[in-house]
Amino acid sequence: MIIDVHSHTPQFRGAIPAELRRTNPKWRPDRAVESVYNWEEFLEAQQPADKSIVFGIAWQPNEPTGSVNGANEPGDVAVGVNDATSAFVRAHPDRLIGFMSVHPHDPRCLEELERGVGDLGLRGIKLGANYQNFDPFESRALAVFREAERKGLPILLHMGTSPVRMAPIRYAHPLVIDEIAARYPDLKIIMAHLGHPWTVDTAVVVRKHPNVYADLSGLFYRPYSFYDSLIKATEWNVLDKLLFASDYPITTPAETIHGLRTVNAIVEGTKFPRVPEDKIEQIIHRDSLALLNLS
Repeated sequence: MIIDVHSHTPQFRGAIPAELRRTNPKWRPDRAVESVYNWEEFLEAQQPADKSIVFGIAWQPNEPTGSVNGANEPGDVAVGVNDATSAFVRAHPDRLIGFMSVHPHDPRCLEELERGVGDLGLRGIKLGANYQNFDPFESRALAVFREAERKGLPILLHMGTSPVRMAPIRYAHPLVIDEIAARYPDLKIIMAHLGHPWTVDTAVVVRKHPNVYADLSGLFYRPYSFYDSLIKATEWNVLDKLLFASDYPITTPAETIHGLRTVNAIVEGTKFPRVPEDKIEQIIHRDSLALLNLS
């Protein structure tokens, strides 16, 4: 079984007006990305994955619920981020698992968390402290971590850098999770993107905390950095804590599988160490849902 733990809710259910189609050249260095997509395009791209975790992000506090329309970032919907994810998942329950997003600065944040679990059937939480511009250690954010631990909801956080100018990078440094995990030891945490470029910091954090994992989304298209990151994970003995993920639409599962299986190509013919091929296959086929108590 292949589980993609990191993909973004489509902005459209059906046909996309031509004038709303757009690409983004900043997300990856090798090609522009089609940043507006619909349900059919998502499901087609996700075919190599047996199941996909999907989510949007609550960019602003007090974001209303409702229908979906055009957006600028993956999963960024003008309204109804959690409703959109829930509708998509309920239409394809055999393929999708939905995570909600909440904003700690929203006065009704914990009410939305309850609604996400109870009414919408969402099974985890997506946060991006840098994108949402909140300090992970402020009381409102800690309340979300505490409630997620109490309810057994895994949290996936954007970790590492971003080209979004107004997103404070310090809120997404991997060492933040060391302290969060120490405070909430039973909380299942996924550190997205292996915390790039601070991948060795991520490796030592996931090594230290039993319930902390890292996903490999959005990494393979920087070939040397990807190789270096997985060698660091090999040397710190944390390859078993890495989860398969695509970051669709920025990459696809098929691209990511190929990137993993060819990670050693960059050092072919040298004496540089190799990422063990059997460990690569284990990452691709890892039962992440069991690790996150989502089976």
